[in-house]
Amino acid sequence: MSDSKTCESCGPQQDPETAVQDQLIQEALGMIKHKFLVMSGKGGVGKTSVAANLAVALSKKGTKVGLMDVDLHGPDIPRMLGLKGLLEVSADSRLVPKAYSDNLKVVSIESLTQDQDDAVIWRGPLKMHVIRQFISDVHWERLDYLIIDSPPGTGDEPLSVAQTIPGAKAIIVTTPQEVSLADIRKSINFCRTVNMPIFGLIENMSGFVCPHCGQAMDLFGSGGGFKTALAMNVPFLGHIPFDPQLVACADAGESYMEKFPDTEVTRAYNQIVDTILETKETKPPAAKAVPETGQQAKETKEKAVMKIAVPTAEGKLTAHFGHAAEFAIVRVEGQEIQGKELLTPPPHEPGVLPKWLHELGVSVIIAGGMGQRALSLFGDNGIKVVTGAANHTPEDLVKQYLTNTLVTGDNVCDH
Repeated sequence: MSDSKTCESCGPQQDPETAVQDQLIQEALGMIKHKFLVMSGKGGVGKTSVAANLAVALSKKGTKVGLMDVDLHGPDIPRMLGLKGLLEVSADSRLVPKAYSDNLKVVSIESLTQDQDDAVIWRGPLKMHVIRQFISDVHWERLDYLIIDSPPGTGDEPLSVAQTIPGAKAIIVTTPQEVSLADIRKSINFCRTVNMPIFGLIENMSGFVCPHCGQAMDLFGSGGGFKTALAMNVPFLGHIPFDPQLVACADAGESYMEKFPDTEVTRAYNQIVDTILETKETKPPAAKAVPETGQQAKETKEKAVMKIAVPTAEGKLTAHFGHAAEFAIVRVEGQEIQGKELLTPPPHEPGVLPKWLHELGVSVIIAGGMGQRALSLFGDNGIKVVTGAANHTPEDLVKQYLTNTLVTGDNVCDH
């Protein structure tokens, strides 16, 4: 059945019922600040688990969160969060979301069916109608974030979300496995085709630490998500390790992050949520560049805030920057060192390290030796390279660089 009819003089006209629903959708969306669609190219990558845990993590930060499960054929969100029973109806005949907590409300097709084991056999138009109802006929109230769990692939459900919720941003979930990465590229191209902004990519099930021997294992490979994000020019949000306890919690309907607050998995989710919380809808326009006089340039340098990277091993610069276990990121303000953090770099591949350091805000790297190709790649990312430095601590090297007393030797390439 069509939602419109045709008048010979006016052309297509919208059905009055659809027009009313459109108005309700616009009113509901106007009360939601940020909308994120969690999607994946294929099943089995933990997309629903990521959506549920992101929603829980956001709600624990004090924000008002809605979690909308539009995976109509596999609605697992209620079971993962331990929510049971049908949705209630408010006085104004709208559906009331299930309350997981004071800050997190949930809507799922499973909460609308009497038998949770019934198969949902729907075609595209009906799916579109249900997704529209999840916005128009649900009493969401005001939300800071709406997290939408979509089924895998690029079918009717993500397309319906793109059409119904303008401004929604995609969070794409993958594993390091090559077959997953191939499907993720399709998801990225889908978003670009329907003009849906991509907020970032998450690599799930990224590494596993054996609880018995403590040895780290890459069950599905490693680093593939980061490399795909780099190649497709998509922000990389982070790695989430594999933890069997996460599976057990999902099966039991328990919150993993509340039960295991000090694990690598919980820390990974909190870091991604911090990135979400830091993102603003709009950014101030960039200031226009104005030529500086000599004195102005000197004053600017003295007040400059910058980050300087030093590849390290055992606390000192290592000549083999591409294989450094850690990078010291030294923050400088007003020609004074204000802090240092040690970060583990991504796997060494051409272009990966320059891109990673650029995204961290690094403007200078002090290294031992570096090949011409690496020099070019750092230059392309706006990072100044200083080569031939000695085996000193990052702090000493940065102080010498700032005072123009850094002694450098030959640029001996480490390849």
